[in-house]
Amino acid sequence: MRETMRIIGNISSPIRNGSSWQWHIQDPASQRLTWSKPPKSILVIKKIQDDRLLQPFKELCIFLMEEKEMIVYVEKKVLEDPTIANDESFGPLKKLSTFREGFDDLSDRIDFIICLGGDGTLLYASSLFQDSVPPVMAFHLGSLGFLTPFNFDTYQSQVTQVIEGNVAIILRSRLKVKVVKENREKKGGQQHSVEANGLIVTKHGENEVGKRAMHYQVLNEVVVDRGPSSYLSNVDLFLDGRLITTVQGDGVIVSTPTGSTAYAAAAGASMIHPNVPAIMITPICPHSLSFRPIVVPAGVELQIMLSPDARNTAWVSFDGRKRQEICHGDSITITTSCYPVPSICFRDPVNDWFESLAECLHWNVRKKQSHLTDVEDY
Repeated sequence: MRETMRIIGNISSPIRNGSSWQWHIQDPASQRLTWSKPPKSILVIKKIQDDRLLQPFKELCIFLMEEKEMIVYVEKKVLEDPTIANDESFGPLKKLSTFREGFDDLSDRIDFIICLGGDGTLLYASSLFQDSVPPVMAFHLGSLGFLTPFNFDTYQSQVTQVIEGNVAIILRSRLKVKVVKENREKKGGQQHSVEANGLIVTKHGENEVGKRAMHYQVLNEVVVDRGPSSYLSNVDLFLDGRLITTVQGDGVIVSTPTGSTAYAAAAGASMIHPNVPAIMITPICPHSLSFRPIVVPAGVELQIMLSPDARNTAWVSFDGRKRQEICHGDSITITTSCYPVPSICFRDPVNDWFESLAECLHWNVRKKQSHLTDVEDY
């Protein structure tokens, strides 16, 4: 990402007051986004195969190109949609710059991102950037919209305000995940290892043992489950190299505070504000009733491996994607990423979060008790 933005505020630091130390924590609402120079390029993420978004997508792109004179990037398969490709009214969109996921690197091209759709569009935008992520402005045009605070009705004024800068922003932490998978042939002889391009090759006698390391940046959660097996999953959980517990049940969820209102909440975890520096560990239908969800400090290193006596393999997914099987000898290492997702707020981080709880999850919605004066005497 080009150096066009600065984030001000929300700094926690110790302050010396005479002979004692005090910890000063600023209000999350004071965190602001300003531009060191005007943004010039923008990535528009549109929910695929949703015809309702075609007209908003067209209006937004034309507005950005013609009125704001910005370079607009979209995914190539969006323009290959027959509805767009065969409609002459979408002619101006032919000027859009395109990219292909997994082939084109956007890290040095994009100043900020606009998402049109539901929460999945924000998760997808996060997956496109394995390092620094540009600020993200998410419009609620999907089914849930917990992470998408903006309404499209007044998009021109809202986008203009973001381009001008000095808007509230929240840094949504991500998880840095490393998966090491191996395939051993155990025979006699000495062994040594060589690592290159993520592939670790261990020469064991005359045989080669391959270990492949894969890296992911995860915004919501890492889910380890039993997959199609009818047996309970049985995985060991390590924290900073120490065995903490063995998870026996349907699986375990390791989530960020942003992900605490997703799968983790459905599994019985607490909902944590995204400004809280933490990692959540939530069992899925644990075999032990005393195994309750826990919260650990951000920055610790978690490792998950199949238990030696596990009857079956496990499966892992990252924000619902890249699902793969985990076998004996494989490992999943998880810690807090140093590359959060800067998410632009509609009002501020606190109000936006509580409004989402009320509107999307109907948090604490109930029928109120009648006032005592309205109750009939018995």
